[in-house]
Amino acid sequence: MQRLRLIPLLTLFLTGCSLIPPYHPPQVATPATYKEDGSWRPAGASLKNPEKWWQVFADPTLDELAERLIIDNQNIKLAEAQYRAARADLDTTRAGLMPSLGVNSAASRSMSDRLSGVASPVSNLYSLSAQASWEIDLWGQVRSAVSAADARLEASEGSLGAARVSAQALLAQSYFQMRAAEAQQALLERNLAAYERFLKLTRKRLEVGVASPLDEAQAETQLNTTRTQLSEAKLQRAQAEHAIATLIGRAAAEVAIAGSAQMAQVPPSPKLLPSTTLENRYDIYSAERLVAAANAQIGVAKSAYFPAITLGTDGGFRSAQLANLITTPARFWSLGPAAALTVFDGGARAAGVSLAEANYDQAVATYRQTVLTAFQEVEDNLVAMRLLTDERSSQQAALAAARKARELAENQYRAGTVDALNVISAQVNELNVENATITLWNRNMAAAVQLYKNIGGRQLPAPAPATGRTTSP
Repeated sequence: MQRLRLIPLLTLFLTGCSLIPPYHPPQVATPATYKEDGSWRPAGASLKNPEKWWQVFADPTLDELAERLIIDNQNIKLAEAQYRAARADLDTTRAGLMPSLGVNSAASRSMSDRLSGVASPVSNLYSLSAQASWEIDLWGQVRSAVSAADARLEASEGSLGAARVSAQALLAQSYFQMRAAEAQQALLERNLAAYERFLKLTRKRLEVGVASPLDEAQAETQLNTTRTQLSEAKLQRAQAEHAIATLIGRAAAEVAIAGSAQMAQVPPSPKLLPSTTLENRYDIYSAERLVAAANAQIGVAKSAYFPAITLGTDGGFRSAQLANLITTPARFWSLGPAAALTVFDGGARAAGVSLAEANYDQAVATYRQTVLTAFQEVEDNLVAMRLLTDERSSQQAALAAARKARELAENQYRAGTVDALNVISAQVNELNVENATITLWNRNMAAAVQLYKNIGGRQLPAPAPATGRTTSP
């Protein structure tokens, strides 16, 4: 009796075994500062709410669209469904730690011929039974699988966050592209009205013999070229609005965004440290959790070398008469363990372990590449914001000079000291410089969007590293 009481204690001791290799997140060389994050910034911005990083642009319309995107974007819904599937997979794997229970009932009527040719009497058999079985997780196979599924769930959570941030960034880029197209449209409409006035002036001068037919033809060319450019700007604006509609989960016909003459201010570069990039990026978090999952899967593969031990029991009632089914004489039961061990498999188990280790190495390489790519993206957009800020200053000076040149050319043309070609050349130059100014603003906003997107937006707790396995660079 005392020996029987030791069995549960022995079982609990053995179930503490685990074949998962000790794990630490892979080491990655992290610079102390970013190369392109110099002293050029007048002030670094800080995110009060990383989950709503787009609020740094201070645009109420963009804020509203971003909130709608979180609810209705189909790519986010897809990532949410994948996350739920990962949770269900974890629950399914955890179920392997518990015993399985079943209930059966049966009734049969039978007869068989004897060798003498005389048929046996017809017999009835009724049964009501219950079965239970439990595979004792001595070698941690199920617990290793649970650890892997749990890490995959956390990776899926990171993928969901990454999908959300990517969709938000694409929305912001499309939104500012739309605003840039609106600014170009307004610019072209202003120039179109000025060119129409210039064409009328040229025709009047032609009537009195001051201008030539060539002057008129050049003015008409300029006017119609600007009309073509205006149609293109309208097309770009419409397509950007259609893209926004798709991102917020609506048909293009259901979305109409009011135009705006205002161009948002480019936000300052945020305060950044490479170490916080590692903490804040959803994709880095997801890649690290996949490394942990691959590490746990090695334990699953190694457990195949050990026997599977199952404890089973069966009990119930069996009787030839239904009235006597639930009685003491009709009782039966059985209880006992079963063990199964593969003796020879042609190297399949060794190959399984090698495969799991190779998958782990792949996950480590993917994680490190994800980190390096993250650092590159931040550096790219830091230098883009710095140099584009410098470009904007020189571009504003170029625009002021182009406007002055156009005004001088028009005044001289009215005075008759220059021909129409000088005026048209100055007007075209001003239009090109102002168009370039708008394009430069759009590039600057795109770089800002990418920079704020690349610093994360993550608000998940960092995983607590387990003791053990470390992979050096």
